[in-house]
Amino acid sequence: MPGNCPAPRPACGSPPSRRSERLEKPLTTGHLDDVEWSEEQAAAAERKVQENSAQRVCQEKQVDYEVNAHKYWNDFYRIHENGFFKDRHWLFTEFPELAPCQNQNHLKDLLLGNKRNEIPECRSSEDGHGLTVEEQHKCPSTTLESKAQMFSVEEMVTQKLNHLEICADAFPGSSATYRILEVGCGAGNTVFPILQTNNDPGLFVYCCDFSSIAVELVQTNAEYDPSRCFAFVHNLCDEDQNYPVPRDSVDVIILIFVLSAVLPDKMQKAINRLSRLLKPGGMMLLRDYGRYDMAQLRFKKGQCLSENFYVRGDGTRVYFFTQDELDTLFTTAGLEKVQNLVDRRLQVNRGKQLTMYRVWIQCKYRKPLLSTTS
Repeated sequence: MPGNCPAPRPACGSPPSRRSERLEKPLTTGHLDDVEWSEEQAAAAERKVQENSAQRVCQEKQVDYEVNAHKYWNDFYRIHENGFFKDRHWLFTEFPELAPCQNQNHLKDLLLGNKRNEIPECRSSEDGHGLTVEEQHKCPSTTLESKAQMFSVEEMVTQKLNHLEICADAFPGSSATYRILEVGCGAGNTVFPILQTNNDPGLFVYCCDFSSIAVELVQTNAEYDPSRCFAFVHNLCDEDQNYPVPRDSVDVIILIFVLSAVLPDKMQKAINRLSRLLKPGGMMLLRDYGRYDMAQLRFKKGQCLSENFYVRGDGTRVYFFTQDELDTLFTTAGLEKVQNLVDRRLQVNRGKQLTMYRVWIQCKYRKPLLSTTS
């Protein structure tokens, strides 16, 4: 009933005390990695979620949060501009696919069938991120034998990618040899570290966001270079809205804390559409909120939209995933699992005497190579 709807919360950003609901960077002086939860702690988290999801947001407001989602995100970026998130320099540790040397050997390594063994932990203290990296791509040293092998591989790559119907000058970055697309770019905290670090002349980066204010922040940034980057407004869930690149043309797609903002019922079709943009052998990279993350446990009654899906005080929404849920989304879209890991860590803010248990999930899924008969 409309009469049961609470008064709309002002779109003025989360209160400072609840800033950690959207945190990627910790407000901490220390953290512990790979924290194992006791059975009691896991049970307490489950009870907390049951409590805060017992009362759901009324249907009238749920419709408003969906229909006007772009307005809530515009308000967010209008207020915070580019000062809310830190630049994600941890990206190159967690996702070496974005590093310069990776670009030159990505498909070659796949076609050669090179399998990397698990390497020792590779961590970055910045932004509180860091996982045991399941596979680390490095530029291989070449012997005379491997050089000869590489020449035959180049022929194979050419043959396998001949099906791509990419017309020169038909789209931004059409002459690039390595294309990266970030969905949900915000103010550019992923895009600009990539452009600053990766000096591959064949690189072109596409970035889009639901918020026109966010895209404007990217385009007006002094680091924005239209010859290497194309920023555009795009609704991930709008099936009638085309991406500015053809099918089978993108090497890497990045989703950093963005899929969680999408209505759960629309996630699968969004991933399906993105999967079609990837080249054979291309990779989709994700990092997002995991089930029972501190942010989920701190929601109050009346903020739950549906199971594990909540609305923040500023009208933006967030979902908390399990590994299996993400695996289903990606494999249903025809992608193969390379990595699907949970990062549980304890962050400690000694100044405020706060302990915060964070749960993130990191995924890498690859589009299969064409068969020799296709």
